[in-house]
Amino acid sequence: MKLKFLLLSVLALSFYGLQAQDNLAQATIKAVLESNQGQVIQLAEAFSEEQYDWRPMEGVNSVGEALMHIAGANYYLATKMGFAPPEDVDMMALGKVTGKENIISALKQSNAFVLEKIMEVDSDSFSEEVDFGFATMNKLGGLLAMMEHNGEHKGQLIAYARSNGVVPPWSM
Repeated sequence: MKLKFLLLSVLALSFYGLQAQDNLAQATIKAVLESNQGQVIQLAEAFSEEQYDWRPMEGVNSVGEALMHIAGANYYLATKMGFAPPEDVDMMALGKVTGKENIISALKQSNAFVLEKIMEVDSDSFSEEVDFGFATMNKLGGLLAMMEHNGEHKGQLIAYARSNGVVPPWSM
């Protein structure tokens, strides 16, 4: 039932946020990404400050590092698509951000940035090839990669939460 509600909500947001038929793909990707981002932020807020240093094993990102990885990837993918990060964002320093409050703030800022940039991608440019470093794909694929990457790490953070006795807030 919750999945059905989530899917209907995403569809409703897609329709509501649709400015023109030309932006259907962007509006749909934005709506799904926004939903994933919201749940990642809820998880980030549900972890205690101490749990931000928890990692499942040596060599694997901690909770805080995983959240900052999402923030960095948001900027990285957008940059590869031609959107420079805001002037106050030093991408090389993102890995040095610590503390629950600072991490959540940085993540929220990167989330807002990519949501804005998604709507600036012109549908006519979807087939343009982009070298993302890890793969070459078209711009539409880049938008889908943004969406998928956030979803992938939402799953990671759900596993981290369950391992730490944290219940994802939307599943209560």
